[in-house]
Amino acid sequence: MSLRQSNGNYHLGDITFRVRKVGSTTWLDGDSSSARKPVTALPISGSVFAAANLAPTLPANSLLNITRKWALQTDQLQLLFSVQNSQSFAVEIGSLGAPLEFNNIFTDRTAAETNQLCSLFDPYIGQDAGYVQVTPLLGTLPPLVVVPVEKSPLEGWRFLPESTVNPPYYQSQTFEALYEWQFHTLAYAQNEWANVTPWNAPTSAILQPGESRTYGLEFRLAPSIRQIEQTVISANRPVAAGVPGYIIPADQKAKLFLSHSSPVQSISVSPAGAVKWTPNSDAKNPFWTGYDVTAQSWGRARLSITYADGALQTVHYYLTKGATEAVSDLGSFLTTSQWLVSTSDPFKRSPSVISYDREVDSIVYNDPRAWIPGLSDEAGAGSWLAASMKQYAQPSAAEVAKMEEYINQTLWGSVQNMDGSVKKAVFFYEPDLVPNYDYPTSIDWTNWWSWNQAASFATDRAYDYVHVTAAYWALYRVARNYPDLVKTHTWQWYLNQAVLTVLSMTNGLVGYADDGLMGETVLIYLLDDVKREGLIANATVLENRMKSRATNWAGERYPFGSEMAWDSTGQEGVYGWSKYFGNNVTAENALNSIIAYQPLIAHWGYNGNARRYWDFEYGGKLQRIERQIHHYGSGLNALPLISEFESSPTDFYLLRVGFAGLSGSLTNIDQGGFASAAFHSFADTLKWDAYSGDYGPNFSGHTMGMGTFIVNHPDFGWQAFGGNVISTSPTVQVQVRDSIRRRVYVASLGTMLALDAGAFSVVEFDPRDNSVALTVIAAADGASDAAAAPAGRLVIRQKATIPGVGVLQAPPALVQEAGAYVIPFVKGRAVVKLSPA
Repeated sequence: MSLRQSNGNYHLGDITFRVRKVGSTTWLDGDSSSARKPVTALPISGSVFAAANLAPTLPANSLLNITRKWALQTDQLQLLFSVQNSQSFAVEIGSLGAPLEFNNIFTDRTAAETNQLCSLFDPYIGQDAGYVQVTPLLGTLPPLVVVPVEKSPLEGWRFLPESTVNPPYYQSQTFEALYEWQFHTLAYAQNEWANVTPWNAPTSAILQPGESRTYGLEFRLAPSIRQIEQTVISANRPVAAGVPGYIIPADQKAKLFLSHSSPVQSISVSPAGAVKWTPNSDAKNPFWTGYDVTAQSWGRARLSITYADGALQTVHYYLTKGATEAVSDLGSFLTTSQWLVSTSDPFKRSPSVISYDREVDSIVYNDPRAWIPGLSDEAGAGSWLAASMKQYAQPSAAEVAKMEEYINQTLWGSVQNMDGSVKKAVFFYEPDLVPNYDYPTSIDWTNWWSWNQAASFATDRAYDYVHVTAAYWALYRVARNYPDLVKTHTWQWYLNQAVLTVLSMTNGLVGYADDGLMGETVLIYLLDDVKREGLIANATVLENRMKSRATNWAGERYPFGSEMAWDSTGQEGVYGWSKYFGNNVTAENALNSIIAYQPLIAHWGYNGNARRYWDFEYGGKLQRIERQIHHYGSGLNALPLISEFESSPTDFYLLRVGFAGLSGSLTNIDQGGFASAAFHSFADTLKWDAYSGDYGPNFSGHTMGMGTFIVNHPDFGWQAFGGNVISTSPTVQVQVRDSIRRRVYVASLGTMLALDAGAFSVVEFDPRDNSVALTVIAAADGASDAAAAPAGRLVIRQKATIPGVGVLQAPPALVQEAGAYVIPFVKGRAVVKLSPA
């Protein structure tokens, strides 16, 4: 508190506003934090236990008389502002906001102090249904839920500017920032936000002379993070539950379930016609009303639900192309528009898939952050990593050919040295070494990140090795399962290169190798494949190296460290290997940490969006500390959530958040196939960053975790996350419509069905005998240039034991090779029936 007691430091109980005389065009600003003076205490009575008139600390020309009250109403804490027009003329309130301050300050705190004392908070910008959830970082303590009192809508969510130069360093990686709950936003929509489509339609309020209105917030504790929705319902506020969420590909049917004490009166959408909705009868209890929702356009859409009691709820959607089509567009853009071929580049970046600037539609040849044009670290490796993992998920003959060129001419020998070590960048700023290269004079090359050659060529950052491993592994998968597509090397070579890279990373000379690394789920996949191929020596050394790391983590309470003071990247690897080696307490700690910072909210941007706020500085074109929407934390942190759901198939909270995180990376892909690093969440911006940046790890997580998940939900009945349920009786038939079409999880059986080659088309589950019929095709529908698999290759994995349910078995006629059942195609299609033992 001693560091945050100056004018301009916001606290709970402050208020900001913009007002004007009705008929005027000029807004007058008011802000209780600007010039603090003692406020005037007022008498208290009834439920009010503190009250004050704020006039002394507000501008003299504020036009309003504002009283602040703290009250206990039926044992719930409330913060109330009584706003009165003290003038002889009508006054328009164009903005009214309540700053929210919770302890998200990590500055000068140890890992234990940070995790035990600090919280993160995120909004559901849903008007009268809006709320803010405040989640302690441990993930196990009761969260705080801030809900409106009466008509106090969460219409806007505004970043609050403060000085950044003094401790505890506001807007830094140890103190993200504070935000305010805005009841009205018109004055900002007319000014700072004039070039932006805000989340909600902006409003103002007009008070006649002497008229007053009360706005307020109520603070409730939820029993757990999983019970936040129920806590909102108990406050008599509307709740929305989307299946699979609020991102709708054009070829999928989403479901929306609404719960409120008052019935739905009307629904509308903006832009007009963006989605269609029809009532359904899916809900299994009267507390929910269900709708089918389908996309009719592309981009952002807002569904507005008005209830009979006058409450307005908004649900925010993002509409994409068909999922496989979006991925196909991505692969094409990466290997054409982002494909660099140069005979004169002195940095040996050619040929490659390189960073891109969508604002000028050009490759990023130069940037002061050496890694961005330098093909390494997350923001430089991101594009070729995405292109590589796209081939694993949806191989294309033309794209595979280019990725072979990149891997064999540029990755191996330029980005990666012949001893297996990986450079931090191949681009550098050292004009004496490249006298013929034209470094733009418009760029400031004096910052620390304009590395010289020695700094760029350093091989001491373990994160970089994971991306290289993933590229080799992806091409191994292509060579193994689509052998006609690869021309340069055998699958054995790609697999060996992946192993070499991991061994180099863990040789004791590389920094951060003992931390959890973003995207390292691919190392688990690699170890599994090495075992499946019977490569015992390689499997043994890989497993020993990973076990050493996991053993270290098992001895720590908070083994989530990284380059940053606090991060959301270590949890993925810590969870994955801890679970693999049976360190269940450590795995659970990592999972709870993710639950704390990856929210479930009826908004496409915040739903499943893991906390990230500093990487626009390192990978974006618009550089600032800012809550990022669907940065790579979304796709990667979703992997533990999905993995844990597969082991605990009745924990639908994990599925809802995990699937939302996996889906987030589809929204980054624009209509032409360019993928942005992340979306800018500040209310004056609300747009995708122009740089491709570090999108690659996000898409990497997407490809490794995405699938179709068939569940029998206690409230919503048979649903398919990633698919369309076309029948539920006597069998459950599902069209597989996720972007990858390689993974189908049947929760009632605890079984994951995965394809190394081919694509699922339809899955039919028969609850009467627990059998499953699979329709497998050579290439996914909607992927225009996807290569046809020569045969399907099916892997059956029992992820959870369901009492009384046997393990699915493949037909005896299917031959097994390297752990996969080979499914012959007839005219590119096959039907396989699996029955429990």
